[in-house]
Amino acid sequence: MNIIAFLGSPRKDGNTELLLKEVVRGIEESGFSVRIFDLNQMNIMPCQNCGGCDETGTCVYADDMSQIYEAIRAADRIILASPIFFSALSAQTKMMIDRCQAFWCEKYLLRKPIPAGQYGRKGLLLLVGGQKKEIGIQGMQCAGTSAKAFFRTISVPEHETLSYMAVDIKGAILKHTTALKDAYEAGKELVRI
Repeated sequence: MNIIAFLGSPRKDGNTELLLKEVVRGIEESGFSVRIFDLNQMNIMPCQNCGGCDETGTCVYADDMSQIYEAIRAADRIILASPIFFSALSAQTKMMIDRCQAFWCEKYLLRKPIPAGQYGRKGLLLLVGGQKKEIGIQGMQCAGTSAKAFFRTISVPEHETLSYMAVDIKGAILKHTTALKDAYEAGKELVRI
């Protein structure tokens, strides 16, 4: 099974990364490996809305997205992990998603969705935000809507979501009563056939 993860946090060993590590631990203990893309360390240009992919489904810009496109095509399981910044996905996460416009063109204009493959395609969304109460809920919903559009565009028909509010200070996720266990179990469940 081919499993990839996108880490959209700029904070090294921050709450989002710690949560993702628990998901990966659950997957690895199930006998699989995960290829992690640290989006903050990658050279990804923002989408220019140039229309270059409209007729081909291929982005005209050559940067680190080339390896991401290839990995998405081959993946059976895709994990998207992002902190919530200003009620939305991080800029690193959103930049990668926006560049998936090429997949949108391929799927909806050219009618060539990514094939399901032997194991089907499933996703997992991890969201961590510092906001509380209503504003935190709104941020999770906004980020979740963008992530849902991303998963749908790359032909991932179903995904689970783990989201945690009021987790802001670096390492605070370690004190959450259920987050790490939830993430570990979500990793195991993601690769269950």
